[in-house]
Formats: sequence, structure tokens, C-alpha cells
Amino acid sequence: MAKVKIYKLDGSVVGELTLATEIFDVVGNQGLIHEASLAQSLNARQPLAHTKTRADVRGGGKKPWKQKGTGRARHGSSRSPIWVGGGVTFGPRSERTFDVKINKRARRKA
Repeated sequence: MAKVKIYKLDGSVVGELTLATEIFDVVGNQGLIHEASLAQSLNARQPLAHTKTRADVRGGGKKPWKQKGTGRARHGSSRSPIWVGGGVTFGPRSERTFDVKINKRARRKA
């Protein structure tokens, strides 16, 4: 057990406090502490950015024009990513997870 003095604001000693050696007499591991704090901040992170794919965009059920005979390119939906008002191809999705696993013993030691 380590003994620590308790001081007042004016610098005078008020008393002593005994601290547990298994908690306060441990050599610090900076890499482990960094890993644990990084995991803690990443596990608290929530995905905010979200875009809609062509399946999520409203409308676009009807074929814009017939397949042949118009002289225009063939299209099946007005909500395709190449159309204005269409879905986004590879945009961010809210289902993304940022969770990081840290081992139990490593977390306790940190």
C-alpha cells in the first residue's frame, strides 16, 4: 500500500491516504493506453452521412420511354444514378460501423 499526503490549498498537510498498489503502482504502457482510448472514441462514433441508392429514391417505377424507335438511349428508370434526381452510386450509408474490439485483459491493463 502506497501512502500519499493530502494537502490544503495553502500547502499545509491535512492527512494521509493509502492507495491500492495493484492500481497505482503499475508501470504505464503508452501504446496500450493509446489503443484503448482510440477504441473508446471509435466505439462512441455514429455514422451521420447517408445517401440514398436507386432503390431508396422515390419514384421511377415506369419506363421513361419505349425501348426502340425513339432514337434515344435505352433507359429503364428515371432514378438511375446517371439521371438528375437519381440515387447515388457509392455514397456513404448509415449502416456503417466503426466498432473496434479490444481484448479484456488489455483494456483492464490500460
